[in-house]
Amino acid sequence: MVTPDGRPDRTLPTPLRIVPLVLGILALLAGLWAGLWRLGWHLPVPSGALPLAHGPLMVSGFLGTLISLERAVALKKIRTFAGPVCSGLGALLLVLGLRTMAGPLGILLGSGVLSVIFLVLFWQEPELHYAIMGVGADLWLIGNLLWIRGFGIPQVVPWWMGFLVLTIAGERLELNRLLQLTGGVRMLFLAATGGLVVALFLSLWQFDLGVRLAGVALAGLATWLVRYDMARRSLGQEGLARFIAVAMVTGYFWLGAAGILGIWQGGVTAGYFYDAFLHAVFVGFVFSMIFGHAPVIFPAVLRLPIAFRSSFYLPLFLLHLSLAVRVAGDLLAMPALRMWGGLFNAVAILLFLYNTIAAVLDQKFDSGQTA
Repeated sequence: MVTPDGRPDRTLPTPLRIVPLVLGILALLAGLWAGLWRLGWHLPVPSGALPLAHGPLMVSGFLGTLISLERAVALKKIRTFAGPVCSGLGALLLVLGLRTMAGPLGILLGSGVLSVIFLVLFWQEPELHYAIMGVGADLWLIGNLLWIRGFGIPQVVPWWMGFLVLTIAGERLELNRLLQLTGGVRMLFLAATGGLVVALFLSLWQFDLGVRLAGVALAGLATWLVRYDMARRSLGQEGLARFIAVAMVTGYFWLGAAGILGIWQGGVTAGYFYDAFLHAVFVGFVFSMIFGHAPVIFPAVLRLPIAFRSSFYLPLFLLHLSLAVRVAGDLLAMPALRMWGGLFNAVAILLFLYNTIAAVLDQKFDSGQTA
């Protein structure tokens, strides 16, 4: 195994990277299948519990495992891989439909490991971005605790949402260190992220008010990212830099849209508005970030280079177009639009996976031919 620059990689055993990644992708595929079933597509399911696991599989099984794996690879400490392994195995148990607490407990342990990692990172280097990402990991941990304690998924999902939003916001803040943001600008960032945390705790007692205040925080954070994040300045560049910038900016649009929906609809726990609010964040914002960062994240995790190609724009475009159709179906109460939009959300994600894997294999083949 070699690093992307061709040097031998003897730091980490390959299974430590590959096994959690495979488990995360399995959780993604099962979560997409369950999501399509929930939308009304008549698909066979291996167990009656799978459709109920759609949210946990997508958020914790895939996204949580991927984020934990990325951090573990960056730290190059074998013990840090306990996080993605635990969450990945927990997701596998959910896929298998085992009606025990083993799956949720595995995911809980994975989130606990990630919280400890960020605590140590902040202790070693007390930077704001580590604090934000650490709080995000804590929100994942709290959400998992509430889930295990028997809280309904609609009450737990905002905590999982907070985990992903703060993790991404913290990572963008870390990248924006080059811009030398002023103290006032950083305070605006803190107001938005801190407001989201306060809103989540408030939702435990006043769910409707908490969701509306969370919407204010999401809209505020989206505005901050559009105004101050370096992505907007990169739109005029070419190649990979422009692709990442397009993915970031379009994702910020959906984060702002989710904020408006949260303010407007409040604490609904089912139905069309609930679907629109959640997927504006999880699909429009989060997956847009994943699409944009994949050419950087996957080479780091796999220790294999990925050459940027213009075809990466196709799943990104399809993701946003299909989400617009889905949200329109939600707002207009047109189930057919919602179903087809949701179907092509899944197609866009699968196309993204195909493009990424093809780029890795092509680059590996080209390297072998050159050697």
